[in-house]
Amino acid sequence: MRVADFAPLFRSTVGFDRLFEMLDDSIHPEWPAYDIERVDENAYRISMAVAGFSHDEIEVTQKGGVLVVTGKKDAENTQQKAVLHQGLAYRSFCQSFNLADHVKVKGANLINGMLTIDLVREVPEALQPRRIAIGTESPDDPAQLPAAAANERTTNTA
Repeated sequence: MRVADFAPLFRSTVGFDRLFEMLDDSIHPEWPAYDIERVDENAYRISMAVAGFSHDEIEVTQKGGVLVVTGKKDAENTQQKAVLHQGLAYRSFCQSFNLADHVKVKGANLINGMLTIDLVREVPEALQPRRIAIGTESPDDPAQLPAAAANERTTNTA
């Protein structure tokens, strides 16, 4: 697989930084690898393979309905090694996930190179569906209405 090097373009352009970042990100859109699983009716988990990254190099943020996972690798540490074959990608990444309404991050853990982010959907009680009881009484029958409502109806019809 060929790797595009945009470094010469960065030196000769002004104001196009975001464009080149988008092009660079589009080459590896699914890196690092991740899974999204439904744990429960209102619980989800994102598992992301981030081998080689420490707690200090990974940041998880939620802003509104977007969850952003960012990994920044220190360039000084990776370039000091004399690597004969590089199969592990020690590059920085930024992965974003669009969250549904009322989904919040419950917690995140990094264990053995696997970042797990637990999500929970907390729908406010006012927005949850509720069951309405269906009665058998006729609302036009004055005997079934409360006393004040029944008196008001009889005075309006007279």
